Amino acid sequence: MAGFLFPKEYYDSTYSIDFQRYYDMGYRGVLFDIDNTLVMHDYPSDENAIKLMERLKSIGFGICLVSNNDEERVRTFNDYLKVEYIYKADKPLAKGYKKAMKLLGTTTENTIFVGDQLFTDIWGANNADIHSILVQPIDKHEEIQIVLKRIIEKPIIKLYLKNHSIQTKSIGGDRLADHR
Repeated sequence: MAGFLFPKEYYDSTYSIDFQRYYDMGYRGVLFDIDNTLVMHDYPSDENAIKLMERLKSIGFGICLVSNNDEERVRTFNDYLKVEYIYKADKPLAKGYKKAMKLLGTTTENTIFVGDQLFTDIWGANNADIHSILVQPIDKHEEIQIVLKRIIEKPIIKLYLKNHSIQTKSIGGDRLADHR
């Protein structure tokens, strides 16, 4: 039933993901949503996002922001990150993801996508046949249209969690723990 909305994996936070493990598995590109995935909605890039991008670059990843926001929002968010970006990506359509992979020189087999919404981010990544990772939103205070989507997302996430778990880093270490 809503399989096209199911992520391949679900994490409590973007910052809990062990990206080195994905690189070791052969992934070479990471695509990110911005709002509520990397920072709170409409916030500028912060120290956590900057450090994450620096770490991913040092590992060897190509990185691209894939956002439905306008160019000004995405460009200014990227000022300190210095990664590729796609604005007005028309998620959940696959075209923005494909354009991002072309910019990075990656393929569907070696690219992952990280986002916080099922109906744009995950559906789009699945449409593009990319390994999709859902993260819990950073901020619970969202615009009304997103709040309404979250209401519809809840039963789908509940269904997903019947056979899957939310992954997180354990306190004091890099070992991942599963939480159902």
